[in-house]
Amino acid sequence: MIANQQQTPLYAAVKQFADAQPISFHVPGHKNGKLFAEQGLAEFQSLLSLDITELNGLDDLHAPEGVIADAQELASEWFHSLHTFFLINGSTVGNLTMILACCQPGDMVLVQRNCHKSILHGMELAGVKPIFLPPSYDKLKQRYIAPSTSSIKQALTNYTEAKAIILTYPDYFGDVFPLKEVIDLAHRSDTFVLIDEAHGCHFSLPFVSVPSAGELGADVVVQSAHKMTPAMTMSAYLHVYTSAVPLERVHYYLQLLQSSSPSYPLMVSLDLARYYLANYTEVQYKQTLRYIKAVQECFVAPDYWEVEVNDDPLKMTLRIHDHLSASQVQALFEEQGIYPELITDRHVLFIFGLEPVYPLEQLQKRLATIRDSLKHIRHAKIDVDPLFFEEETVSLALSYQQMNQQHTRWCRWEEAAGKIAAEAIIPYPPGIPLIAKGERIKGATVAKIKQLFQLSIGFQPSNPHKGIYVYEAAEGE
Repeated sequence: MIANQQQTPLYAAVKQFADAQPISFHVPGHKNGKLFAEQGLAEFQSLLSLDITELNGLDDLHAPEGVIADAQELASEWFHSLHTFFLINGSTVGNLTMILACCQPGDMVLVQRNCHKSILHGMELAGVKPIFLPPSYDKLKQRYIAPSTSSIKQALTNYTEAKAIILTYPDYFGDVFPLKEVIDLAHRSDTFVLIDEAHGCHFSLPFVSVPSAGELGADVVVQSAHKMTPAMTMSAYLHVYTSAVPLERVHYYLQLLQSSSPSYPLMVSLDLARYYLANYTEVQYKQTLRYIKAVQECFVAPDYWEVEVNDDPLKMTLRIHDHLSASQVQALFEEQGIYPELITDRHVLFIFGLEPVYPLEQLQKRLATIRDSLKHIRHAKIDVDPLFFEEETVSLALSYQQMNQQHTRWCRWEEAAGKIAAEAIIPYPPGIPLIAKGERIKGATVAKIKQLFQLSIGFQPSNPHKGIYVYEAAEGE
């Protein structure tokens, strides 16, 4: 085991190679940055020298034996895993892989209903039988959170044959739940615990109050390095924590799903993100918390919103009062060059970095302008009811195998209630489906979607405003 967390083996090897100014008769076609569109060359120049391919001494992500293996081993040591894998297709490929590696077609799995779309895609690819666990509704925060611990434990008791339970920890807003007792109960039934921890990479820091799911005993944990720590977009980690996980299947599916030409800049940024975390100090963290508290005070505007402090101190939510809409507030922020992470019908989410990066004085000046604008805004709040989720566990109306044998047709929203969806309808961000593929569509969900259209919430697919594809032959079932 490599012990020196000061090392950056992959970055060092790539940098040394680039500094030697090699003559390239290999891919990529930009030839170490010497061929590139002039218009963007100044911005890309320094990065292109690191954008190389699998040459001698630079290792191979799909069969690592050298510097990539060393970098992954350092990451494994830092995250206290048995094995850590670098991902260059985001947490999405990690979520797909952990499901495919741990489950077989027809296996029953428990999954929280408000999961990321990649979890649904992974279950579809694996051909499993999902049992959806209903989320809890927090009346104070006015949004759905994780399923209650009691409902998760009840499901584990009722479905002891479940091969895996798939949970999100933390949620997009940074809130967590008592995961340890869920893990312990699942393991008594030999049920895999698979965790989408996309927003929890920084939980590996020993002085952050929220523990990582890996520390709590989960079998597989997937983390986006780029969401909460300084790494490039699409870089992520997959951590295996228990020997029960079939590593050969993890290797296989990562080779199947990840690019055969992995990005060295992304892999290098994973090496450097681990280095950053391993050398980040408690003094830095306390300084950041003081900065965040000061920023929260700057945002206080009780006539317009409440400032919510979440379990993850790097997340801050504004809960917008009823006489405004979140889209109105977002527009005012963006007019002043302040860009939040996402909005819902009632919330605006802000994400901080691990260090202060913007002067408070600049922020205070822009917020003062926003407050002045709020005094004159025409209040056009659209009443939006919270989405209704079933209070009991539910399954899909059709299995994934049955869906593959069905024909689809286009259906207007006015006629969609009671039909079985042939596609998912997903507000993005956060990427949590309001309707899952194979789910029977409820009238309350259609009403919610129409309300969100009025609030200019973005959706995937990009234009579901007129209707949805449904399964044709299943309509009378």
